[in-house]
Amino acid sequence: MEYMAQNMTAFFFLSLIVVVVCFLGLSEAQKQVPAMYVFGDSLVDVGNNNHLKISIAKANFPHNGVDYAGDKPTGRFSNGKNFADFIAEKAGLVASPPPYLSVVSNKSNEAFPITGVSFASGGAGIFNGTDERYRQSLPLPKQVNYYSTVYEDLVQQLGSADAQNHLSKSLFVVVVGSNDLFDYFKSGSDVSKKSTPQQYVDSMLTALKQELKRLHDFGGRKYVIAGIGAVGCCPSQRNQNKNEDCYEEENQMALKYNEGLKSMLEGLKSELKGNMDYSYVDVYGIFDNFIRTPSIFGFTEVKAACCGLGNLKAEVPCVPVATYCSNRSDHIFWDLYHPTEATARILVDIAFGDSQQFDVPMNIEQLIAA
Repeated sequence: MEYMAQNMTAFFFLSLIVVVVCFLGLSEAQKQVPAMYVFGDSLVDVGNNNHLKISIAKANFPHNGVDYAGDKPTGRFSNGKNFADFIAEKAGLVASPPPYLSVVSNKSNEAFPITGVSFASGGAGIFNGTDERYRQSLPLPKQVNYYSTVYEDLVQQLGSADAQNHLSKSLFVVVVGSNDLFDYFKSGSDVSKKSTPQQYVDSMLTALKQELKRLHDFGGRKYVIAGIGAVGCCPSQRNQNKNEDCYEEENQMALKYNEGLKSMLEGLKSELKGNMDYSYVDVYGIFDNFIRTPSIFGFTEVKAACCGLGNLKAEVPCVPVATYCSNRSDHIFWDLYHPTEATARILVDIAFGDSQQFDVPMNIEQLIAA
């Protein structure tokens, strides 16, 4: 009997060890990525522009954030969460990375959060000059400059080898380019007089490649790169046409850029001798599906914004005096430029689970596991 009791005790502890090991392994698998670093424009801005005093490209007022936790505006150009928030959720992070400028303003010689930082800024473009349209934003080169200071902070926190290991597993999310196209087509633009659409697209891609190489120099290895969406179908652009159709010239230029982007990324990976992985997300193709077959995704309104005033609610932005729709989940667009939370959620779900129809050469889930 004593022998059996000893065996039972040993068996119990062995079983307990197995359970603990399995649990720890599962927890590690669910963690997915250690951090996320976000670069781009208002589609992924989580509040950086709140800290730019003279910027008019802000969303820190109602009715923005009406569906966000606490029913309050946070600086997101949305009724709720945006693309960056949903990518962070699905990548296993507890919260979306905070705005860089909020960390800097609250910082008293404290380290940057090890789970990542967002540098995205409403109105930002690939080129430095794109911030002039809204008087102040953080264009991509400035965002990468700020990231270099975070990189140095990480090296101090973790040591060079551990910092490199940490960053090699982290996600670098880049969503930018729409504002550069808007600048090209805006009335009275000198840019369109000085270059053809192809020349302008080529210059965008050259500038973006330079910034991606800088990020690589500072440890970036896994990239989520979004193509430009069907910008000509935004309520603001439809409102310029009497029949409310999409602004096809803008859409064609977006497609031209996207094709060049895919080619550039393929070449960059080869140039870096495979020392980078990426998921190119075909935002244009996904949005085109939303617009052509809205009912499949639960949408009923594809043209008008949810929040705003005037025709298509696109003549006055989503400001406190504007009205907003009661059912945000059936609208593709929240305001005259930006998608609703529902649109962002579905797009990110597709980007994580798609089998190369809208993700090249892999989806985001596969990128994380690479």
